[in-house]
Amino acid sequence: MRLRVRSVQNQGIPTASMADIAFLLIIFFMVTINFEVDKTQVFLPKTQIRLEIPKKAAYISITESGQIRVSGGEEISVPVHPEDVLSFAADVVARDPQKAFVLKADKSVPYRYVDGVIDSLKQAKAEVIYLLSEQETIDSRAEEG
Repeated sequence: MRLRVRSVQNQGIPTASMADIAFLLIIFFMVTINFEVDKTQVFLPKTQIRLEIPKKAAYISITESGQIRVSGGEEISVPVHPEDVLSFAADVVARDPQKAFVLKADKSVPYRYVDGVIDSLKQAKAEVIYLLSEQETIDSRAEEG
């Protein structure tokens, strides 16, 4: 009786499911990532406490040099002329009347610029306006305590 020699299989790590895992990780990160729509660098004034702002709020930023940048909350902020803030705000309010606006102004900006933007928001019938400041939020203090 002749015995057959069995072939010896090389031992290795099974990599067939690695592509599946990689695609699942890519999908997970794509779903969970949050993009910051307003990346304007400003030094905010200090306050005692502030409220948490909504995630999809419209942003209006005023830099130290007086440049105004706007974002509807979905897209990256773009520079505009001060006269165009009213039309931007009116467009946003027309699409979503309950949309919150966040005004982010550098602490060295003269108040007349901030006041002009607030007046434009009032004329556009914006109902909720947040003035951003540099401080911890009420919500984060409640979580710690």
